[in-house]
Amino acid sequence: MKKYVIQGGKPLTGEVSISGAKNAVVAILTAAVLAESPCVIENIPAISDVKYIAKILESLGALVEEVEPSVLRIDPTNVHSMVVAPEHASRLRASYYFLGALLAKFGKAQVPLPGGCDFGVRPIDLHLKGFESLGASYRLERGVVHLSSEELSGDHIYFDKVTVGATINVMLAAVKAKGLTVIENAAKEPHIVDLANFLNSMGANIMGAGTDIIKIKGVDHLYGTEYSIIPDQIEAGTFMAMAAATHGDVLVKNVIPKHMEPISSKLRRMGVEVTEYDDSIRVRYCGVLKATDVTTRPHPGFPTDMQPQIAAVLCLADGISIVREGVWDSRFKYIDELRRMGADVSVNERVAVIKGIDHFVGAPVRAVDLRAGAAVVIAALAAEGVSEIENVRYIERGYERIVQKLRNLGADIECVTVEEEALV
Repeated sequence: MKKYVIQGGKPLTGEVSISGAKNAVVAILTAAVLAESPCVIENIPAISDVKYIAKILESLGALVEEVEPSVLRIDPTNVHSMVVAPEHASRLRASYYFLGALLAKFGKAQVPLPGGCDFGVRPIDLHLKGFESLGASYRLERGVVHLSSEELSGDHIYFDKVTVGATINVMLAAVKAKGLTVIENAAKEPHIVDLANFLNSMGANIMGAGTDIIKIKGVDHLYGTEYSIIPDQIEAGTFMAMAAATHGDVLVKNVIPKHMEPISSKLRRMGVEVTEYDDSIRVRYCGVLKATDVTTRPHPGFPTDMQPQIAAVLCLADGISIVREGVWDSRFKYIDELRRMGADVSVNERVAVIKGIDHFVGAPVRAVDLRAGAAVVIAALAAEGVSEIENVRYIERGYERIVQKLRNLGADIECVTVEEEALV
């Protein structure tokens, strides 16, 4: 078992380069099964979610080869199975994207209900309704979703609420459906656009990605392509939050500043200096952090995946801040960990009231999910004393070489291996 040991109180300074986007890569690697020839995909982050997607691809018959660091070659020509094994699906939420991809490829799919981070009920009913609209039938047996269709046909699909997962899954299924599919009230996140661009580079015909209406004209064939993943908006935002919390000065490189606007805006309101360049952002602490209110919303609102990180920074702000979670039901489980470090936070369902403190105090804590893990890392970096963070496997699901990147910025952090205690 690994854990991070952090001696806090050191301002982060220097430059950090952002990796490819986790939320884009898991969808794009899945989409590669639809090609009739190999795909070469660049800017692949070295994170555990990529490893798990690669294992699923290989179990289906694809050849996955790392041709050089951050570059994968996916050869799907021998994909023969439409069944994802439970031991693979249990590792990550994005395994459910194989429902749409395999349905489009074979007209059938068997995929277990997914695993991943637990921060509230996340049903896939909108995914299934979308598949039904395209002409598929489904049944759920012992935790496995069985999909089948004689022929997928385009349809008009309206989502009752904005959903990233269902938007991606219906896009994957619709690219080879007969006729026109219209997705209304679609998600608009940057990784939705990235997936659409990847599929279009394979020969798909997708219009409107990044707006709330996506139109997809089905095609008969999709071909191999070369493509580069966009930078990770959430990794960039996390390092921006780290710079603010530690009284640092960090140049965050390889970013798309427009993607960062919701995060940059909140940091500026807190009194942090945020300077944008063509493909980088400088974040510099300029004095006492100011309390502010944050409400998470679908893109282009403040991203829910940045809520724990901004909350950790707000714990150090002067005054009272209100954080409202507008996407998930239960994303404040990490607050107990911040309280161990001295945070003064009260939670009522989807609302957290944060009273600013002077500083965090080092303590033994744990990551309860991916972004919650990033939040406790932020608190530990800013804390007085030593913190030990357990369950770091969650953190490594979405952050490439985070220990080395933090060391390069001056953090005192070690990843140590400890023996798990035997059960008596």
